[in-house]
Amino acid sequence: MKKLESSLTNMVVVLVAVALVTGGLLAYVNHVTAAPIKAQAEKTLADGIKSVMGGKTLTVASNDSVKKQFDSKDFIFIVHQVNNAQGKPMGAAVESTTQGFGGDLKVLVGFDKDGSILGYTILQSAETPGLGQKASFWFQKGGKGNIIGMNPVKNNMTVNKDGGEVDAITASTITSRAFLKAVNQAYQAYLGGSTDAESGASKQEHN
Repeated sequence: MKKLESSLTNMVVVLVAVALVTGGLLAYVNHVTAAPIKAQAEKTLADGIKSVMGGKTLTVASNDSVKKQFDSKDFIFIVHQVNNAQGKPMGAAVESTTQGFGGDLKVLVGFDKDGSILGYTILQSAETPGLGQKASFWFQKGGKGNIIGMNPVKNNMTVNKDGGEVDAITASTITSRAFLKAVNQAYQAYLGGSTDAESGASKQEHN
């Protein structure tokens, strides 16, 4: 009986020791990788802003957090107000997230001062490979569903099936609707970026 109790005690001690060592290793790995991951995310965003705004040299004048409500749900958008090389406002790049077919679909959309779309990039997607992921190029200039140059006020930026002007991704209407919803909501956040901002005032140079 004592031998059995001793074995159980040893097992518990070993399991606890393994758990502590494993937990410590995971914490260390997270600590070591946190900074590189953050740096990479910041670089991806900076490159994305330059891409969607169509400028190699620009200044992010402010990063504003804008709260908007759609369908009785609150959404948070990040509006990056952008100046050109001469320091004059040229529009904004807006981070917008909606629910796609496979999960969150996060896009970065660039608007000029009049609200026309300069460009976009997908920041996060859980859509079906080969179909939903076509959103990264389907709506670009030259793509079948090209939205570049469109303005959410002047154009009906919904899919053809819903009476709009945009060709949906073949066999992926849900993703197309989610993408266009993200773009349209980004525009609404852009309109409110100067008055509804909750935070901002950070400046960065991107050359």
